[in-house]
Amino acid sequence: MRRLKTGLTSLILLVLTGVIGFAQEESNTQAFWVHEDVVKPSKVVDYESICKEFTDNLKKHNIQEISTIVTNTEDDRYLWVSPIANMAAIDKPIFTTLREKMGKETFSNMFNRMDECYDVEQDYVIHLDKSLSYMPEGITQTPEGEDYRKFFYFHITPSNRAMVKKTMEAITNLFASKGSKFYYRVYKSGFGTRGEFYMVAAAAKNPTDYSAKVAANNELLGDEWPKLYGELRSHLLKFEVFSGRMRPDMAYSPSE
Repeated sequence: MRRLKTGLTSLILLVLTGVIGFAQEESNTQAFWVHEDVVKPSKVVDYESICKEFTDNLKKHNIQEISTIVTNTEDDRYLWVSPIANMAAIDKPIFTTLREKMGKETFSNMFNRMDECYDVEQDYVIHLDKSLSYMPEGITQTPEGEDYRKFFYFHITPSNRAMVKKTMEAITNLFASKGSKFYYRVYKSGFGTRGEFYMVAAAAKNPTDYSAKVAANNELLGDEWPKLYGELRSHLLKFEVFSGRMRPDMAYSPSE
């Protein structure tokens, strides 16, 4: 988390100089900055306690420079996900105000304690692809009452990215034509990610609810679904799936 204090400035420069390679005005995409902490299993309780202290201070002082949702996966990775539209308007590090409000010593102590909870942290950009996502009632990252998550990583190569995208478009069209109730969002890897991938995020109330959604969807789509999904898998470099949950207790959005 400490790198959040300085990493944003670099990302702003990358956006302004076009290195990231996206246009915020495009209605079909939305870029997100992800800060990921890989927490030591023995430090999960401490980390979450400190993060709640951090979030409480953001709320207490109504810090305007940051807005984030948080998810953690079953392998103890914590992802802080923030939209990066209008980054050009940010003219100072995002924690300057928080440091002033908390006091330098208290602020530093909080982050020093947090840093003891992990040895690995990383920052990267992903792009929500609205055209490949399937949420006919409107796209949201946080469907009400559905904090359980499945994250599917479809790793690809430059040589097969066009074929993978074409197959994913066919899958989205199949879901839409059948009126599927299994909704999902698709993200494309961006600047700073390790390799190229599509990540599909699906929400449910809990593991049981997720399994029920999958079963109903499989029955609805019939024989077309396994054929298309098999075709998609045949083009992949690697496939990974992780379970996780949203953490509204750690999320933060400033009040006006």
